[in-house]
Amino acid sequence: MTTGTASSTTAEDYVVVGLATCFIKTEGKLESVKIIEPIPSAALEAILKGIPTSYEMALGTTYGAVLQGDTPQQPTQFPAGTQFCDEFVERLQATARSYATRPVATKHIPVGEVKSDFNFSTERKRTLNSERIVSAEDNVKQHSHTHKVL
Repeated sequence: MTTGTASSTTAEDYVVVGLATCFIKTEGKLESVKIIEPIPSAALEAILKGIPTSYEMALGTTYGAVLQGDTPQQPTQFPAGTQFCDEFVERLQATARSYATRPVATKHIPVGEVKSDFNFSTERKRTLNSERIVSAEDNVKQHSHTHKVL
């Protein structure tokens, strides 16, 4: 059975969705928000090695359990009032493909199980609505001999 807009993605495909603590800047103040977002296989493996992460928990599930047609379904294991990340459907499709190409990563969190023993940290704030303004001062200055043939 094919679901969503990706013809190669099936309802039975394995995915991991995480509960992340992110921040939104409003009138100069940071406000905490809980976001549901897919975690690709490479990111999950890095998180499991102990790097600091904004994910409080992750759920091993299937594509069809969190997406009915094009409508995201909040897992019951996540707290009420949690928001889905931007471009959730597209990111979920990409995440499903990442586990399909690396099936060994599906063993970390079995379907239906929640893992929450991550190195959770909000020291480096994930700000969702920040604008990065690049200036000339951001350019890396190179040594005067960098492009000369000596």
